[in-house]
Amino acid sequence: MSRKTIHDIQAKTGKEKITCLTAYTAPIARLLDKHVDILLVGDSLGMVLYEYENTLPVTLDQMIEHTKSVIKATSDSCIIMDLPFGTYEESKQLALKNALTSIKETNCAGIKLEGGTLIEETVQYITERGVPVMGHIGLQPQSVIIDGGYKIKGRDKFEWKKYIDDAIALERAGAFSVVLEGMAEPLAEEITKTINIPTIGIGASAKCDGQVLVTEDMLGLTNISPKFVKEYVDLRAPIEKAVKQYVSDVKLGKFPEQQHTYQMKPSIVKDSK
Repeated sequence: MSRKTIHDIQAKTGKEKITCLTAYTAPIARLLDKHVDILLVGDSLGMVLYEYENTLPVTLDQMIEHTKSVIKATSDSCIIMDLPFGTYEESKQLALKNALTSIKETNCAGIKLEGGTLIEETVQYITERGVPVMGHIGLQPQSVIIDGGYKIKGRDKFEWKKYIDDAIALERAGAFSVVLEGMAEPLAEEITKTINIPTIGIGASAKCDGQVLVTEDMLGLTNISPKFVKEYVDLRAPIEKAVKQYVSDVKLGKFPEQQHTYQMKPSIVKDSK
């Protein structure tokens, strides 16, 4: 089976819900690959894996290395990589340079940028030169400082025009899809109806064309639990149980057992007597 492309993702719009989860490492990516349409190597890895306070310290090198790992471990899902904070804001030329570097070094299917009308020219510049772009509007984690925190968008209708304009601008610029994060359901529904590219929601209701979650959140492996996260399983308990059993076995001399132990070759043992 060939790997899903951005065209496969777009073809699902209005016909079949699009599924997306984050992946930062080979073991997790390998488990998810056959089940979801998109694996997003998100800059959220900074908070999930590195315990950063937010996503802002994440570097392009970190994103590239994690994406390379995910690519090597998968063969089916469409892999999208976040461009981290500070790698595309300065100029459209810098954005293209970093986007091209990301594509060439990882072989991912596209990159994701945060922002709407303010980065329309940048998105157009990148897409016209062969790099697929996924947009991201609404709650933008890379704007956490200027926003004063993680605030839900669109609860007041006077905000709607800005985000609808953002979505239209991204489509006009050539983005193949757009993430809607932390957004009131009626606004997310309006945007989804307004544009022709698929919307991927995270905290933006089932009215979107698809959904994305941080994998570690939905598996119960993080201490953060936003309202929009459904914890499908709590893996903390079985992991802790296994670790406790391992520690006990080691202390009691029950591990390693004979089946886990290497012996000398029989001929060597015989000669040594």
